[in-house]
Amino acid sequence: MMSDALTRKLGYAFRQPQLLREALTHRSHSTPHNERLEFIGDSILNCATAIALYQRFANLPEGDLSRLRANLVNKNVLFELAQPLGIGDALRLGEGELKSGGHRRPSILADALEAVIGAVYMDGGFEEAANLVARLLATKLDTVDPKQPGKDAKTLLQEYLQSKRLPLPKYTIADTRGEAHEQTFRVICEVVELSVSGEAEGASRRSAEQGAALLVLEK
Repeated sequence: MMSDALTRKLGYAFRQPQLLREALTHRSHSTPHNERLEFIGDSILNCATAIALYQRFANLPEGDLSRLRANLVNKNVLFELAQPLGIGDALRLGEGELKSGGHRRPSILADALEAVIGAVYMDGGFEEAANLVARLLATKLDTVDPKQPGKDAKTLLQEYLQSKRLPLPKYTIADTRGEAHEQTFRVICEVVELSVSGEAEGASRRSAEQGAALLVLEK
């Protein structure tokens, strides 16, 4: 079963498997759905990430810690983390969401991952949920640069181009999908002078632009 594969990747065995089932149930499918667990998971994710940063960077002030956390727990990062776990394949979606590609939609996958974190908390307590968050964010925590806690991908790209005396990148909305309350934006970031571009999706135009800018920076 897909949920069995997911639990292996999570490294956690549920005592109450119905919690995982609920975490993977979108509101378009049935009730109970995952929005209440998502609410819990969002809080646990923020708390566990804050603790990890506090312990790792003993001399970093509160403002910088807050900005680092914001960069680690945004929807783009959650979408990125959800994909290798196979959450999209395990989701229970209504027929309309299935037909519109909901199992690939960044906002739905990000929300589902938060719900899974909430389910682990409800099943095994804070320590188990915090351990899961630590495993999920391990690579990103290892590569966090505390010297640039407040600079997002768009800012870093802009600064790089300015240092090379090059024009600013061009951001173009290539596609918008979904209903107004749950849209997905696909944005292209292009630096014509360097012949490079990046394309990313996000739950908002801003998050999609950040993802596209990050792809350009990595090229």
